[in-house]
Amino acid sequence: MSNGLAEWFATPLGRYLLAREQSQFDRTVADIFGFHAIQIGLPDCPFLAQSRIAARWTVDPASPAHVLADPQWLPFPENSLDLVVLPHALEFADDPHHLLREVHRTVRPEGQVVIAGFNPFSLFGARRYFGRGETPPWNGSFIALYRLKDWLALLGFEVTGGGLDCYVPPFAQESWLRRCGFFEHTGDRWWPIAGGVYFLRATKRIVGMRVITPAWDRRKNGLATAPQQVRECIE
Repeated sequence: MSNGLAEWFATPLGRYLLAREQSQFDRTVADIFGFHAIQIGLPDCPFLAQSRIAARWTVDPASPAHVLADPQWLPFPENSLDLVVLPHALEFADDPHHLLREVHRTVRPEGQVVIAGFNPFSLFGARRYFGRGETPPWNGSFIALYRLKDWLALLGFEVTGGGLDCYVPPFAQESWLRRCGFFEHTGDRWWPIAGGVYFLRATKRIVGMRVITPAWDRRKNGLATAPQQVRECIE
């Protein structure tokens, strides 16, 4: 689905972006609670590392993912997941609409989704537009932030947080990235919609449903135990 993107993250620009994205994911997932979490794509990148959810897995068609599966057909029951993170999964999915529908199916009511995507209205987007290539990330289908919000709303997700980051020009040389570090401060203030990547946090809402949250202190032992269905899909 995102074949080659992991290799790009080993380049100077990729490492720069990865460090900033890791920080964003770490801060976001740290205060999301539950019993089961998955990361779709990029299994080499531990974007769930700071999650307090004990049962968490990566899903991808290839190793080293914990669950080897096509993310567009997730092997999890309906309403079984508390958190799903999608680091650039949608840009490289054959059908991003279908992938989001699968995520909606498997996330429980009031469950959380965290998405990272490349912003087409940024210097990264300009680099892709004027210098189209056959290698990631420039061969991905960058999705506009407003369009992604519309897709989420149609499925029944409510956007509850987000932001943009990585305002530096997409230079390939590490020295130029260091010289342009000031873009991160000035861009967030003067050009806030043009970050190279965006992050969205959304909650699955069910109209008319009142969700009774679990008593975490009484169920803490359950954090380490996956449901039988989930355990079977991994084995």
